[in-house]
Amino acid sequence: MPLVHLTFADHLRLIDERSSAFAAAVAAAPDLDLPVPTHPGRTLSDLVQHAGTGRRKTAAVVAAGPADGPPPTSAWDDGAGAPRERGALLDWWTESVEHLTNVLREAGPDRACWTWWDDSPSPQTSGAWARRQVCEIAVFTHDAQLTTGAPQRIPEEVALDGFDDCQFTLCATTIAWPHEPAVVDYHATEGRSWRLRLSRHGARAAQLTSATGPDTDPADASATGSASDLVLFFYDRIPLESLAAEGDRRIFDRLAEWDPSV
Repeated sequence: MPLVHLTFADHLRLIDERSSAFAAAVAAAPDLDLPVPTHPGRTLSDLVQHAGTGRRKTAAVVAAGPADGPPPTSAWDDGAGAPRERGALLDWWTESVEHLTNVLREAGPDRACWTWWDDSPSPQTSGAWARRQVCEIAVFTHDAQLTTGAPQRIPEEVALDGFDDCQFTLCATTIAWPHEPAVVDYHATEGRSWRLRLSRHGARAAQLTSATGPDTDPADASATGSASDLVLFFYDRIPLESLAAEGDRRIFDRLAEWDPSV
């Protein structure tokens, strides 16, 4: 099944949808001082501040337009932090997301702006930032739901598009892979697959479909699971054992440890 990329309008819609789900999880929590299992040392209140500050930073980056680096911290952080009281904190979260979506909507999908993924095939545009936000907020929503004991799967359209973005934006790079060449396949049980080729030329991502025909190189390692689980594994929320893994598992460990920026 070929992957159909979501549109800019879809990403704006899903930012709102996942942000509302995040707020609902926080609102349902018995205590905002609950520890977040996936963020050691961070409470649920801390998670809201972390997630909201990230949305405000993204809004500042998109608003700044073309640049050689991100705007100064003062562009998104006034130093006051997020309020502690639940109602005020949720209002602050809502304001953070509304500001982000307003900035994105005004910019449209094609505004050039700074990104930290300049060596990947993903564009350096407001549209690419919008796509990133959906996946990030979806994972934060899972964190908040897990904290309250009611984790849910990431919705299929979010997870499929999000994992695709993870491969082409976060994994693909021209920076040399420091180990022996390897081929890694990921298979979503929803019927979509991706291949990551790792070599001295970097990491090259591709979608695998029946239209691509047979590949001459077998995978050295593969992982199969729902698109939601693939995203959660990629973000280190669940272990490899939660997926059906085959081949050389050391490659997944090396991928997790690899930081192409250093």
